[in-house]
Amino acid sequence: MVDLFQEVRPGSGRFISGENVLADLPEYLAPFKSPVILSGEKSLDAFHEFYGQKLPYEIFTYARKASREDAKRLVQEIGEGADAIVAIGGGMLLDTAKMVANRLGVELVMIPTIVSNCAPYTPLAVVYSHEGHQFLDTEFMLKTPYMTLVDWKFMLRTPLEFFIAGIGDTFAKWYELEAIVRHLDIKNLKAAQRLGIVAAREILSILEEDSESAIASLKDGVITGEFSRVVDTIIAIAGTVGGFGERYGRVSGAHALHNALSLIESTHEVLHGAKVAYGILVQLAYTGDWEEIKKLRPLYKRLDLPRNLADIKVTGEGMKKLPKVAEFAASKEETYILLDAGIQAEKVLDAIHNLEKVV
Repeated sequence: MVDLFQEVRPGSGRFISGENVLADLPEYLAPFKSPVILSGEKSLDAFHEFYGQKLPYEIFTYARKASREDAKRLVQEIGEGADAIVAIGGGMLLDTAKMVANRLGVELVMIPTIVSNCAPYTPLAVVYSHEGHQFLDTEFMLKTPYMTLVDWKFMLRTPLEFFIAGIGDTFAKWYELEAIVRHLDIKNLKAAQRLGIVAAREILSILEEDSESAIASLKDGVITGEFSRVVDTIIAIAGTVGGFGERYGRVSGAHALHNALSLIESTHEVLHGAKVAYGILVQLAYTGDWEEIKKLRPLYKRLDLPRNLADIKVTGEGMKKLPKVAEFAASKEETYILLDAGIQAEKVLDAIHNLEKVV
């Protein structure tokens, strides 16, 4: 049986990043006869303000939910006339566009409006319920995006909290992979899987060295080497970890906890990457890596990443739901099991509570 989870699928067929990349957009879109735009109102306004003009293509708007129901609606609205979808927006919009393009069998051009995750690059979508914004599953696409265009000048308009969340999400590429492969003989892994591990290590190095300077660059509105490296790391290099690493390089404990936290409504307003960053600390507590937590704590503080439950809006009534969160994270359908085949909800819950004692 074909298993897309175990295929080498690095990411977008063409990845173009740089200053003023979008100035050449008409040339990039020239191969298509009838492209359509899929976006959100705010994202499209931001794009038009930066680009300086409107594109001469029909526009379709998503419902601000990465749900299969919305994807189905859009498939019906767009119909069979389009030969490409130009997706302009953030993670949920881009994941919705992947589902739509996959069902229509058309090419997909990705134009991120913010730097917050690897959604513009990867051939998968994080799917949520149409009502309530509860995580459902991850859907793997039959095709990778045709092209991803990342304009560093446009990316300078990313809200600070989204950029920081993107850094947090990308830290997980190393920590989630390392927890899976630490007990394996890496020399015996496939060549592509070893390349995924190398990419994850380099991600950690870039983020440790460049994140603080990149944040300063964003605040100053200036493109620097640090800023451009972090942007490309969050969007593209992060995607290569799972693309080459296959099942060893996608997600494990931190994302499993993120998904489980969707059971607590107060966390819905917390950005994806921020919750994943918190999930890294819980995962490290689960595996007993307290020295690594000690090392990360000051960096998390300087980057303003969440370090405890209060930072991700879990207080009061939300605390009562933590046993259910732990059960969800430890379920067979989730990815904590990839780092511990004997995963137990009680151990996940203990990790959450033990982390509270040290942060």
